[in-house]
Amino acid sequence: MSRYDPLIGPVDPPGLHVMTFNVRRRMGSAASPPADRWSARAPRVRTLMGTERPTLVGLQEALPDQASLVRDALGRAFRLVGQGRSATGRGEGCPIVYDAERLELVRWSQQALSDRPDVAGSRTWGNPIPRVLVSAVFTDRSTAHSFTALNTHLDPLSPRSRVRSAARIRDRAAAAGTPVIVTGDLNSGVFSPPVRTLTADGDALRDAWVAASARLTPQWGTYARYRTPRLKGARIDWILVSPGVAVDRSAINAGRIDGGWPSDHLPVQTVVRITAEERA
Repeated sequence: MSRYDPLIGPVDPPGLHVMTFNVRRRMGSAASPPADRWSARAPRVRTLMGTERPTLVGLQEALPDQASLVRDALGRAFRLVGQGRSATGRGEGCPIVYDAERLELVRWSQQALSDRPDVAGSRTWGNPIPRVLVSAVFTDRSTAHSFTALNTHLDPLSPRSRVRSAARIRDRAAAAGTPVIVTGDLNSGVFSPPVRTLTADGDALRDAWVAASARLTPQWGTYARYRTPRLKGARIDWILVSPGVAVDRSAINAGRIDGGWPSDHLPVQTVVRITAEERA
């Protein structure tokens, strides 16, 4: 039996436990390094999710079976929205997994991060593969507050695509009409142009790590690649919040499970409270 003590664990209302997690797509090659093999990582992902029990998770690099594993590990009450990033809606995606007993889904959508957002699989900003933004509006059954969750995975190769995508996300957050929580692998560090684009307007989005009343861990680099995490390493996995969202606790989860890590990225976790019904 796996031994793993939760970093945050289940959270009671009005707190919302939010996680962003690049689960690392399952590779088909048997030649993958042992640390990267899904057969070894899948039980660790199950343990992570079943023990931490976040209210909402923004996943990246998730193939359908991986997203289903996360949902099932979290419990029977959990549902997911989002589909693959390809023109057919298949393959790797950025689904949002949520506790349907706590959160009522009002509506959701997925758009391509391109000049043709309604054309699935479209690419116009220099990214070699499609990139998507998944948006979901929820009402918290415990507090009656509504909020919008945005989840994404920005392109690692095209700086132009990252900046254009960040501007799209910023504009989508500004137009949401509710408080906003953004989760994502931004492939961008703290002082990068995409992060500056997202946070340039102080009334728009804030870094949940900085905004937290308490930080439960050191500031590990989140792209650890199955190695011992480094202090002050690149923090490329993000949770951002708008006005109307208070951040109580934040953490970067470097914990090993059965001697290894669930992914080459570390999960980022935060406990937030929705404090306003609408954004000004």
